[in-house]
Amino acid sequence: MNPSSDSKILRMGTRRSLLALAQSGWVAREIERSNPGVRVEVVGIDTRGDKILDVPLTSVQGKEFFVAELDDALKSGRVDFTVHSMKDLSLDRPQEFVLGAVPTRENQRDIIIFGAHTLAKIARGEPLLIGTSSPRRLENLPGFLRQALPWRDGREAQLKFVEIRGNVNTRLSRLREEPSSDRHLDAVVLALAGLNRLMVDENGARELGQLLVSTRLMLLPVTENPAAAAQGALAVECRKEDSFVQGCLEKIHHEPTRVQAALERAVLQEWGGGCHQRFGASAIDHPELGTLLYIKGKRPTGEDANELRWQAPVLTGGPSWDGSRYRASASSQNEQEQKESLQRISEASPFSPVFIAHHRAVVSEASPFLKDWVDALSDKRVWVSGTASWFQLARHGIWVEGCAEGFGAERALQEWLSARALHLPVLSSWWVLTHTGADATWKAIAADRRLTAYSLNLEKKSPQAVEELKSARHVFWASGSQWEIYGREARLDATHACGPGKTAELLRKKGLKPYLFPNSEEWRKSLGAKS
Repeated sequence: MNPSSDSKILRMGTRRSLLALAQSGWVAREIERSNPGVRVEVVGIDTRGDKILDVPLTSVQGKEFFVAELDDALKSGRVDFTVHSMKDLSLDRPQEFVLGAVPTRENQRDIIIFGAHTLAKIARGEPLLIGTSSPRRLENLPGFLRQALPWRDGREAQLKFVEIRGNVNTRLSRLREEPSSDRHLDAVVLALAGLNRLMVDENGARELGQLLVSTRLMLLPVTENPAAAAQGALAVECRKEDSFVQGCLEKIHHEPTRVQAALERAVLQEWGGGCHQRFGASAIDHPELGTLLYIKGKRPTGEDANELRWQAPVLTGGPSWDGSRYRASASSQNEQEQKESLQRISEASPFSPVFIAHHRAVVSEASPFLKDWVDALSDKRVWVSGTASWFQLARHGIWVEGCAEGFGAERALQEWLSARALHLPVLSSWWVLTHTGADATWKAIAADRRLTAYSLNLEKKSPQAVEELKSARHVFWASGSQWEIYGREARLDATHACGPGKTAELLRKKGLKPYLFPNSEEWRKSLGAKS
């Protein structure tokens, strides 16, 4: 069907890579949908960054590697607007341009795709060849992966990082090279946003579908591995004098995304930007906690950076009780529950997703079922509540794909299911491993697939914990089940705090009004205590 003769044609400048064409194509469709009578014409432009593929950009003089040529096209009038990955833009933009729109952000997290030979190499104690050229990733990833990858025979996985350039499909293709090839890689680190955008593009989905066969993945938590500032956000620029184009673009603008990206880029302004930076900055909007800005890596001075910026509740001083110190004091595995849960998980279909609410469901001291659990979960897709459980399971040889980062399981599950590149099945296909007391709280999510794998002894209490709790003015509950065990020992005038999610939900049902914190460390900071 030919466009109407009175259609207004806007020329959109974009890089020519598969990903750039996929994301700019989405922008074009959104503009046309929001502006009846407007048609967008794609103008592909080669950039310097797309041509330099044999060396990392950190070793090349200059900046705006993926932007300068698009800027020239916009200045000269060859195009009416340009689409960029915002993380590629420098902080100082030409004065004649205006940021016409920042569309809704894709998932900002990094993801690692592993090849088919990964587990065999770990078992043999051979180093995994991991492709990335990002100084930020090279700074933060090694320490995380040594804990997150499955251990074998009490040994952590060996890692070797390899410089890599090229488009997403080019990088992924190196996982399929023969192990003897100089181009072979065991893993590549990518932005999940790019994979998600490719999966909604016909050409991208077809190519990715072939490249991702027989691979494994890990979704990196921003709490441990914050992404590049503004990763996952797009910037659509036009000429300041062009009011018509500005009017078209503002209809696809998403202000919360702009605010998030601005917070992250402000750290670049504060510490110094560019592709040489060795830190990540990720802002997360949480419905209960507000905006959380995670920063981790190295400052330009070489000092370590590991901080969380957010608007914390203000608490007065006084004696405090940190429940995270006593979280495991009253739990134990139940042999019959373990057997029944093991059997059902073992019989579940390969690649079935399993959410483990706490590592105690599988790992405990002197557990006779540990090897059986490792075997049962070897062909499943395991997700967990937080990094503490992730690292405990990994030490016993279990592959974990990602975690809820302590933000609440329901929120995390929705986010994972919406990420097309993760290829996760519908919620009704998930299994949940939890403890006996929490079984009912998972009914709406897991229905008949919720399994109990350990129990809480409500009568078993730590005498030291009870003594401390009775005098505490401030209390942090590590879980709702902990409140069931110790709650009656707390002072009537105590202020209560916890993380978001099920714990907060339970405390509210008990008539309490808890202050919410991302973790107990932030709670201790609010009291003026040392972490």
